[in-house]
Amino acid sequence: MIPTRILAILVVSAILPACATTKPVPIANTPRNHAYIADSRAMYLFSQARISTIEGDYEGALALLRAAAESDPQGVYIHTSMAGVYLKMNNLPAALEECENAIGIDPKNFQAHQLAGNILAAMKRDKEAAEQFKQAIEINDKKEELYLHLAVSYVKSFEYEEAVNILKKLIAVAPDNAFGYYYLGKAYDQMKLHRESPQYYRKAIELKPDFDQARIDLAVSLESQGLTGEAIAAYRELLEENPKNSSISQHLIQLLIQQRRLEDALTLLKKFDENNLMGLETKRKIGLINLELERYDEAISIFETILKQEPEAHQIRYYIGNAYEEKGNRDQAIAEYSKIPPTAFNYFEAVGHIAFLYRDKGDVEFAISYLKEIISRRPERLEPYLFLSGIYESQNRFKDGLAILTGIEAKFPDDPALQFRLGVLFDKQGEKHESIARMKRVLALTPDDPQALNYLGYTYAEMGESLEEGLQLLKKANSIRPDDGFIMDSLGWIYFKLKKYDDAIIYLEKAYEIVDDDATIMSHLADAYAAKRDYKHALELFRRVLKLDSENHYAAEKIRKIKMETGEK
Repeated sequence: MIPTRILAILVVSAILPACATTKPVPIANTPRNHAYIADSRAMYLFSQARISTIEGDYEGALALLRAAAESDPQGVYIHTSMAGVYLKMNNLPAALEECENAIGIDPKNFQAHQLAGNILAAMKRDKEAAEQFKQAIEINDKKEELYLHLAVSYVKSFEYEEAVNILKKLIAVAPDNAFGYYYLGKAYDQMKLHRESPQYYRKAIELKPDFDQARIDLAVSLESQGLTGEAIAAYRELLEENPKNSSISQHLIQLLIQQRRLEDALTLLKKFDENNLMGLETKRKIGLINLELERYDEAISIFETILKQEPEAHQIRYYIGNAYEEKGNRDQAIAEYSKIPPTAFNYFEAVGHIAFLYRDKGDVEFAISYLKEIISRRPERLEPYLFLSGIYESQNRFKDGLAILTGIEAKFPDDPALQFRLGVLFDKQGEKHESIARMKRVLALTPDDPQALNYLGYTYAEMGESLEEGLQLLKKANSIRPDDGFIMDSLGWIYFKLKKYDDAIIYLEKAYEIVDDDATIMSHLADAYAAKRDYKHALELFRRVLKLDSENHYAAEKIRKIKMETGEK
């Protein structure tokens, strides 16, 4: 059976013989477009093709359009229509080819360039898409959407400066175009020029007050600049207008958590939980915040509620174990960790907790035998070996720990965690140079490991050797983890060893601000003040050390010497 629309081709050929044999008369010698159709046969076929397209008969439409193109070879409108049909069939290469045919006939055809640009963008050929949009703008520079398309193509091909230039042209042509300002803000954010973007987001919002995405991106941009108060205010304003927007809420909650405003985050999460928004994820976050706030019973209750709905949520089980462990209920913690099956992703984390909990209960030998049993069942995993060496280390059985780890080096030759643990144990055994060699091995495998950088740098400081090398290692560690108080302490201590006491005090004070209950950090800072002959601060700090550790002989001796030197009784 011949499709109805195909029959139309034969019918038209029969009833319009003149059209089939006579050349169409060009109008002003211009290529055909929809405004200039001189070939009535082609026009009839084109109109039938449109009907076929509406009816969903795309193959029939294409057959009619091909016949129309034979009748009117210069008909640009026919090729752009064929491109549209191919797009409906999701045949992008064929659609692009028809656009190219149209452009070949009429290089100044605005529609063909715009359509080609859209197709190329969909094919992720962004540089070529940008070129088509540029040509379309040259033909018609009043079409606002073209500037947006071109800018997006530039952004996708990482040509941010070009995107900015185009968007500035757009807002010059169309100063009330909210999207132009919005994408200008986005482009600056992509360029990491966060200080530039807020003004454009604000202008977009002024022009389009219901532009929620611009308001969200404004808040994110403010957050990126560290303008936490403004960002939180922006998120809260958005939430007041749309209290059920989970995306905004998650941004705000995460920001509050980062700022350690846990009570505020908890209040917001509880509102979400009451409205059953975000489901179990809300409960999980409520549980974790309660865990952080040391409200262990509340955390356990929430986590158990989650487990009733998702019995296989092994991470939740792990959190329950954490809560009991922090409460000091070791037996219940062991019971919870033991429910995590060997197939779970966090099984070996649970194994480590179980072993050290038995050690803390005084069952050291049971902890050792437990880990050896795990090793016998899973010898291919490194974790239980590391845990076992840690148990030995905690009992000052460094040789036993080293024997375990050196015995598996051939099995795990390039594992940085193994080399790090070996370095620690050799250090504890008093073999400093072997420890240094192991830490250097870690850094050869993972050059940006902040723990290894810190350990090696601090070792040099303690030994009084290679201090300049140690300083560089510790500066690098600090750049990777700028908020780590222990790395800050190491950096201050190596400055102390270099006799750069002012620098030492700067970093040691920062370390003490971050970690205010560590006797070693206090002692280091006290030593730095004493070296500057600031005995008042030094004595105050050494006395705090003794409050933390009444058996700290170093602090007691330092206090005695300072009193002798100052004549203080």
